[in-house]
Amino acid sequence: MKNKITLSDLYEFKAAGKKFSCLTCYDYTTAKILAQSNIEMVMVGDSAAQIVLGHPTTLPVDMDFMVAITAGVRRAVPNKILVADMPFLSYQISNSTAIENAGRFVREAGADIIKIEASRAQIDVVKAVSDAGMSVMAHIGIRPQSISKTGKLKAQGITAQDAKELIDLANDMIDAGATILLLEGSAREVAKIITDNSPIPVLSCGAGPDCDGQVLVISDVLGLSDGDGPKFSKSFGNVGEIIKAAIDEYERAVHDGSFPDDTHCYHMRAAEIEKLR
Repeated sequence: MKNKITLSDLYEFKAAGKKFSCLTCYDYTTAKILAQSNIEMVMVGDSAAQIVLGHPTTLPVDMDFMVAITAGVRRAVPNKILVADMPFLSYQISNSTAIENAGRFVREAGADIIKIEASRAQIDVVKAVSDAGMSVMAHIGIRPQSISKTGKLKAQGITAQDAKELIDLANDMIDAGATILLLEGSAREVAKIITDNSPIPVLSCGAGPDCDGQVLVISDVLGLSDGDGPKFSKSFGNVGEIIKAAIDEYERAVHDGSFPDDTHCYHMRAAEIEKLR
């Protein structure tokens, strides 16, 4: 995939009934591998707090950290759509703060789309960032940044009343200027209703196969995650086993003296060696 993928391409995909794929990643080295794939979108999520730093929630990371890792991923994937995730308290304080922080992602990190976890309280924030000229991904359904308020994360849109509220919220986000929706942990049936009636692309994170696109975290896809992941995650490989085998082989080679061998050493020229005698 050589040409730059843009949001316009995703709109064309939606009109043609073609799916798009997205992976969440946090570093240059991994993103360089993604750059060789045909996925259309890469997301740098605040889940880096958990995957990269080992925190129990997404809450501890700040703007400086998120901008730095997003910029690193951008350097690796110049031709993908890049989504930057607004961390906790980067947009809740005021609309002006939200615009300023979203602008940092665009200006300093080269992000194409700004993701905002959105309830009804964030409708004005989504509108403000959109009105400032930036593309907004409104993240509805399960919102991990609300963990301190909800106590635990649970599937959304399971009852008819909850489904209606989620559908209404999706419509409100579209009216506020969102250019793409992310539905996380939502019942498949309500996700289909939202997707079928949405004029903008809908990305599923555990919202079933009827959305326009799918996103998973790279560590889950590669089989690198500890313990059981969420119901909707799936491992498509066992890279962790490959890494462990390589580390074990390295350790054995060091201990038995076979590494480094002469081919992995720098050497003096013979004439220079003579000068030491």
